[in-house]
Order: sequence, then structure tokens, then C-alpha cells
Amino acid sequence: MSYKETLSGLKPQVKSFNGAIGDTAQGFGMIAKSLKGDSALTHKEKELIALGIAVAIRCEPCILFHTEALVRMGTTREEIAETLAVCVEMGGGPGVMYGSKALAAYDELSGEA
Repeated sequence: MSYKETLSGLKPQVKSFNGAIGDTAQGFGMIAKSLKGDSALTHKEKELIALGIAVAIRCEPCILFHTEALVRMGTTREEIAETLAVCVEMGGGPGVMYGSKALAAYDELSGEA
């Protein structure tokens, strides 16, 4: 299955889950919305951090959602790769394995594959 297909399959699941948990989903959504603008960090920098955390905790769906957001923002492959290099520095072998997945997802979602 491709990353695009996986992401397409996840979105309705997340939407259904959010509907089931109501106020909790709204609260989480408010947190996410509060981080979308630029302040001390740009929105793109925050998404790069989120991608790094997703790789570090090995959350493949999180990797896909944050990579998709970064593609929409016009993030370059080099910016993604440098973020993933920090993941390798901090996470060793698992950083390599999940960083590889994140870069492959970027390539597919951005059309650079």
C-alpha cells in the first residue's frame, strides 16, 4: 500500500474517532489550531519539530500527517532530510528506520518519487 493510500484510509478513521470522543477531540483540535500561526517559531518549524517527534516515538500515522502538512507548506526535501538527520543523531538506529519511512513518504506525497 502506498503512503497516499494509507493516509486516505486514516483520515476517515480519525474523523470517526474524533466524532466518538467529542469534547476531547475539540480540545485537542484547539491545541493544534493554537500552534498553526507564526510566533517565536514559524508554523513550518513547529511542523518539522512534530515530524521529528513522530519519528522518535515511531508513530507512522503521525509521520504521514505531519509530512503531508509540510508538503502543503512547500517544505523542501533538504529541510525534511536535515530534520531527519537530527532524529538519527538523537535516536540512533530507530531514527534511521523511521526517518527512512518519513523521507519516502515525503517523496511520494510531494511527487518527487
